[in-house]
Amino acid sequence: MAKVLFINPVVREEDVPRHIPYGIALLATLAMEKGHLVQVYDENAWRKGEAVLRQVLTADEWDVVALGGITTAYGSIKTIVRLARRLCPRALIVLGGGVLTSLPREMMGFLPEVDVGVIGEALVTFNEILAMLDSGVRDWGKVLGTISRGPDGALIMSGQRPLIENLDSLPYPAWDLFPLEEVYFKNSESLFSEEGMMAKRRLDINGSLGCSLVCKFCFHLGITGDMRYEEDEAGVVNVAFDRKGSYTRAIRYHSPEYIVKMVKFAYDKYAIDFVAFIDENLMTMDQHSGRTWLKEICRLWHEYGLAPQKNPDGTWTGVCWGGTSHATLCNPEILKIMREAGCAQLVYGYESFAPHVMKSIGKGATPASNMRSFFWTLEAGIRPIPNQIIGFPNEDFDSLRANMEAWKKLGLVVKPHFATPYPGSEWFTVYRKQIERQYQGDLEQFILDLGDASKSSAIISHNFNAVELIGLRDLMMSFNWRQLDEYERIWRINRGIPEGKPSTLYPGAGPHLAIDEPAKPSLTLVAGA
Repeated sequence: MAKVLFINPVVREEDVPRHIPYGIALLATLAMEKGHLVQVYDENAWRKGEAVLRQVLTADEWDVVALGGITTAYGSIKTIVRLARRLCPRALIVLGGGVLTSLPREMMGFLPEVDVGVIGEALVTFNEILAMLDSGVRDWGKVLGTISRGPDGALIMSGQRPLIENLDSLPYPAWDLFPLEEVYFKNSESLFSEEGMMAKRRLDINGSLGCSLVCKFCFHLGITGDMRYEEDEAGVVNVAFDRKGSYTRAIRYHSPEYIVKMVKFAYDKYAIDFVAFIDENLMTMDQHSGRTWLKEICRLWHEYGLAPQKNPDGTWTGVCWGGTSHATLCNPEILKIMREAGCAQLVYGYESFAPHVMKSIGKGATPASNMRSFFWTLEAGIRPIPNQIIGFPNEDFDSLRANMEAWKKLGLVVKPHFATPYPGSEWFTVYRKQIERQYQGDLEQFILDLGDASKSSAIISHNFNAVELIGLRDLMMSFNWRQLDEYERIWRINRGIPEGKPSTLYPGAGPHLAIDEPAKPSLTLVAGA
């Protein structure tokens, strides 16, 4: 049996560690069920730096060093695999997750230390890798869902790994291998609701994998069902997805019984008081089930004694919970049922309140459905958490004002994220050449620059550059209509767009002028000119 060291890389360094890596925790359980000896070093939780990482890597004769994560963890991953290769020369280094799946050939080139990459879902693939290692054979090309190096150093992509159909066949994550008491429970609170702020023992769970939506800014590869292997003119196979309108989707979710029994297990064992569903979108799964999934989860939440009962001091027994919702798929009935079962907060990806921007995103929502869902959720007693983005390809002054008008009606202010073309999203595929141009042709530098979209990286707006978007966001948040109007006047003069004409270089179709072509010389004006 193999000695396996899982390492969870650092992600979101600007925040405290809040989320146990669900995928690694599942893989750890699956490996242990096969008899493998498993240890986890959660670098994101401990954040002890290279000295402790060295101690971990030399603590045993590891057969496998395995790690993975989202693209924003790439900087940490790069450091870990370099050190692992030096300190564990005989170990097989395996990398998976979105960071590898989105750009398998590029990642294997950026990280020559990695022996095997896992493309897509690793839940079956990883144990097959361990089984082959135990057999003494290292023909990774025979393991579906992998990319590896041949004897001549050439990259070998095996066949595509099918997705698991029955999620209920999966065991519970190996939560015990992570520092629950020392780190994660101490960082339970979140500023999304009263219950979220008061939570002392929060745990994340996954009720589903994938999403039925086709948002162009979102990661689509590996678990949603629309990834395919595509051969280019030179015969090189790589991952791709269909962005011509014929999207396919694999809608997979645990049964309500599985979910509630897992929460009950965690409640009895760890005395948790809050559960965060880290699903892509709860409402899309509820719609796909015929509007039975969430109702049954809520019914069983009561039946298993998990529905929270408030104490006089504001604490509660039972388990409060929160997750994600969708503006067009929620309704007052299900929101009321969810609240009665302990739902305290729902995150809504509103993205924008401008109709022309919303149509370009691919989410299917409208300004009216956004507004309606917000007040429906409030009326149900659940906190709606609006998430917004600026810097979309056809973002313009009209869309910025539409967002500000919506904030006035909602009685709040949202600090928007910046539209970021993460690898694995449709917009990364569409704008890849422009992205590389902004980083002088160095794609790796773009990946190293990625964060949680609260800062700008590659810009895909056809009308605004990074400096403009940062400044415009500040004007929006302070409702500074006067300076926004004044800057639009300057912007129009600089671009030769008279008043009365659409304030956009890209009204939704046509050439990508602002990104593809060199800017034409123009008069630079200052405010008040």
